[in-house]
Amino acid sequence: MAKRVLDVGQCVPDHTAIRRLLESNFGATVIQAHDAEETLQALRTSRFDLVLINRKLDLDYSDGIEILRQIKADPELADVPVMLVTNYPEHQQLAVQAGGVEGFGKAELHRPETIARLRPYFEA
Repeated sequence: MAKRVLDVGQCVPDHTAIRRLLESNFGATVIQAHDAEETLQALRTSRFDLVLINRKLDLDYSDGIEILRQIKADPELADVPVMLVTNYPEHQQLAVQAGGVEGFGKAELHRPETIARLRPYFEA
């Protein structure tokens, strides 16, 4: 069974690039969500192996770390791994402090380190 990823707040070109990366390297199924409400509803109604959240949501430029905090504050959702998609190390640190796992930036999308960082979420 393919692993499922919820990709939150990406613009169409970035979502497409992330989806292609995950499909081609891991055979993952990638579902898109656009805001906090859609994200939380998807997580409550379906199982996901990983959540990727843009630092600034394309829909309204709201803060992706706030969605991460909402996920981690919900006991039913807190165990789902969440990565922030940002090129800024200081925002990656904030995401980890909020309960996320270290993510990656769009500029790093096709680097071997990014594939290695993602791999554990798609094994067994």
